[in-house]
Amino acid sequence: MRGIIMILLAAESTALYTNMHQLTEGNALDVLVQQFFHHPWHGLRAWDLVQPAFMFMAGAAMYIAFSRKREKGQPWMKQWPHILKRCAWLLFWALAIYSVLSGKPVWELWNVLAQLSVTTLIAFLIIERSTKFQLVFSLALLLITELLYRYTNIPGYDQPFTEHKNFGTWMDLVLMGKTNSDGWVAFNFIPTAAHTIWGCLVGKLLISQQTAKEKMKWLLIAGAVATLVGFGLDITGISPIIKRICTSSFVLASGGLVILLTAACYRIIDIGGWNRFAWIAVVVGMNSLFIYILFEIMGWTWINKSVAVFTMPLFTAVNLPDAWAQLLTSLVILVGYWLLCWWLYKKKIFFKI
Repeated sequence: MRGIIMILLAAESTALYTNMHQLTEGNALDVLVQQFFHHPWHGLRAWDLVQPAFMFMAGAAMYIAFSRKREKGQPWMKQWPHILKRCAWLLFWALAIYSVLSGKPVWELWNVLAQLSVTTLIAFLIIERSTKFQLVFSLALLLITELLYRYTNIPGYDQPFTEHKNFGTWMDLVLMGKTNSDGWVAFNFIPTAAHTIWGCLVGKLLISQQTAKEKMKWLLIAGAVATLVGFGLDITGISPIIKRICTSSFVLASGGLVILLTAACYRIIDIGGWNRFAWIAVVVGMNSLFIYILFEIMGWTWINKSVAVFTMPLFTAVNLPDAWAQLLTSLVILVGYWLLCWWLYKKKIFFKI
């Protein structure tokens, strides 16, 4: 599942979805293509599930790794320094990506790695607590977020669900002295910590001694309840689903859908044994951080342009329309990323922090 997420993100960095949009704009297929772009504000598209899934899987992987180390005699206190180091590296790479893309050192905390550096820290602090405690704690984070957005009443930032006029935007000014033109807010690391916590709980469930049937039951119940509550809060007008400020309804709905996707993967791969082609995603998931940093730093700035120097003349030489040539160029770059991950996998080279 982590590999699938990374392949989707890599495809975005190649401009694949933008090129698909150019080909389908104005026809019925564009409705499907729009699912590969974030919703502009109030609503939910498939692409809005990618970051929650990214943070959820990080939580699941963290619990599994934590559990294995604990079995080898490393208690929480001995693992704590490694987690601190990992979070520091995540923040470093987040800032490095923004700085390279900006052409100067910047202090910006909107990147998924910056967000993950905080949600990982929060999730690990309570990783040994009971399932009930972690669930209550995660819901408390959502409640605190709701209260701050609704009742701080900061002049100019007292409209909880209005773009650029909410508490999260004000916090950006406090933390970074700037705001995001697209409405993203750094304070999202508080409510989305729930995604990482829920990932830890699912990781704990998957490696437990419960039967596969029991695991599926709990995954389906948890996913369905969170999804229904999230959409219910939106439909009733209590809390609109807005990804850019991660409202509680968004966190619940997206988290629930991600859990259901996890259940589907577990049913198909682990229980059903239909894993003949799973390796296609596994080779990417095993080097997820490496490939993410590669295409984020070098994709838009160098790789895309460099590959296009060779592919665009080739495709246009056979009379392909420019839009199709650009689409095929994106696919060539995406395949290149996958081949690099496959080569690293075959050589047993895995980049970790």
